[in-house]
Amino acid sequence: MKLQNKLWSAMLLDSLIVFTSVYISTISLFPVSEVFTFPLLIISTTLIISYHFFAHFYKMYKRAWEYASIGELIIISKAVTFSILLAALSQFIFMQDIFFRVLASTWMIQLLLISGSRFSWRLFQEKNSFHSKQMKPTLIVGAGCAGTLVARQLKYNPDSGLQPVAFIDDDKRKQNLDIMCLPVVGGTDSLAENVKRLGIETIVIAIPSLNKRELNEIYQECIKTNATTQMIPMFEDLVTGKVSVSDIRNVEIGDLLGRPAIQLDTDSIENFVKGEVILVTGAGGSIGSEICRQIANYRPAQIILLGHGENSIYSIEMELKSSYGSEIEFTTEIADIKDRDKIFKLMAHHRPKAVFHAAAHKHVPLMERNPEEAITNNVYGTRNVAEAADAAGIETFVMISSDKAVNPTSVMGATKRIAEMIVQNLDKKSDTRFVAVRFGNVLGSRGSVIPLFKEQIRRGGPITITHPEMERYFMTIPEASKLVLQAGALADGGEVFVLDMGEPVKIVDLARNLIRLSGLSEDDIGIEFTGMRPGEKLYEELLNDYEVRDKQIYPKIYIGKSVEIDVDEVIEMVDECWSEDKAVVRKVLLSIANNSPVPLNGSTAVSI
Repeated sequence: MKLQNKLWSAMLLDSLIVFTSVYISTISLFPVSEVFTFPLLIISTTLIISYHFFAHFYKMYKRAWEYASIGELIIISKAVTFSILLAALSQFIFMQDIFFRVLASTWMIQLLLISGSRFSWRLFQEKNSFHSKQMKPTLIVGAGCAGTLVARQLKYNPDSGLQPVAFIDDDKRKQNLDIMCLPVVGGTDSLAENVKRLGIETIVIAIPSLNKRELNEIYQECIKTNATTQMIPMFEDLVTGKVSVSDIRNVEIGDLLGRPAIQLDTDSIENFVKGEVILVTGAGGSIGSEICRQIANYRPAQIILLGHGENSIYSIEMELKSSYGSEIEFTTEIADIKDRDKIFKLMAHHRPKAVFHAAAHKHVPLMERNPEEAITNNVYGTRNVAEAADAAGIETFVMISSDKAVNPTSVMGATKRIAEMIVQNLDKKSDTRFVAVRFGNVLGSRGSVIPLFKEQIRRGGPITITHPEMERYFMTIPEASKLVLQAGALADGGEVFVLDMGEPVKIVDLARNLIRLSGLSEDDIGIEFTGMRPGEKLYEELLNDYEVRDKQIYPKIYIGKSVEIDVDEVIEMVDECWSEDKAVVRKVLLSIANNSPVPLNGSTAVSI
């Protein structure tokens, strides 16, 4: 009813404007003439009828005029112009004459008054909206297409709580100009100064094409202020349609890694996965569950979710079923990879095309205290799954390894290196293609520093770091999982795939960024250095000395072959030591992992 009343009110207003325009024109042009003449009544009636015809044709009464812009102005111009032309044609037909001067003057007055009425409504709505809320003065970094779209969105969407007041842009041609009535006040080097001068509470970074290094540089300027920093989505998310420019979000730690995300060969992955049966061990873990999500994107026939924890497996099963419904069959198997008989039975029963082995113990300090568990899970468990895959004639086996397997100083790293040896040795005598994927720390995974730091910040600090010079390579969970799929698609057998992860990140810098992203400072959340823990290294490596980075199979991905190793002897040494004193076990494991023989017979060890 309310909408119907607004429609009739708008039509009545327009009729009055058209009628008034005719008589204002007439009085202006012929001040002494009689006003209410028959010809003028004919003109007025014809104009009102013709105007409403074109107004309905262009759906003027179905438009939200609070968002009126140039497009709406063009529509008004068309409706008014065509109605004047139709009136002129009617005059010529019925009166054998056309009042050109009156119609021209009427056209101008009518266009001015109707446009004014519509844009006045928009201005009234904007003024009421912004005065009804406490708006935060907002500075937009980037005065390009994305920046102007953000400014428009914020101006017309008071629910955002942000009121744009200025742009920052390094393009000197734009500086000191106004865009959408907002000044471009300088470059990023003047950001802190302008935030203080304009009383800015929120900064929105609106340059979707920024790489992570450039974003980090701008963010470092932003954190010199007390303003909240937000950003629009990255370019790849915009072009794929996942999000729009208006989806402003907080800057996240993954945005500041300092290198662009790797772009993978999705066609080869799709050919590898689509319509096939895929098995994932450790499917309930942070890495395993993300591998399952990535696999599901390529529509396999079936995904077998194998894990030891029933709650985590149930959780990922429900998530995937809700997303993919009946498109993909999801089968859950609660099993421990240390149970050799069951793993062999499951592998023989399902016979998947590929196995992604993500199940492992990864926590360095815990494995230092429990080396026997690291052996039974990471070494024996991996051997069980790998040999079961071999026995079942599986096409491809991909093991998830770690940068801690390179020159390991920890039990966890040593057991992962031995697991690599087992997998690569099997490749030499099996029809199954066995490969390993080696990458660094994964942001947000269970046991990573990010959840720990966030919890410490939540409790009010301090953040604890073992050493101020501690460095690590980092990647996101989706990125790591995509690399795993790419390895499976590209595998010939025997390779160790390693992602070029760019420059390592200092843990202390990561902690400081997290503190700032939480809207706090180091005065609020302290940082304490507790000393290095057993098994830790200051610097992680991605390659051994005998592994060379000379073969790149895809941008940012390197690949190579392992050295010749007597794995039977390795397993025998592990069998003999695993039940000994923990210190002895640790010593033997590190000895095995760090004393791999020099390549024999010209074979090469290569990195990915």
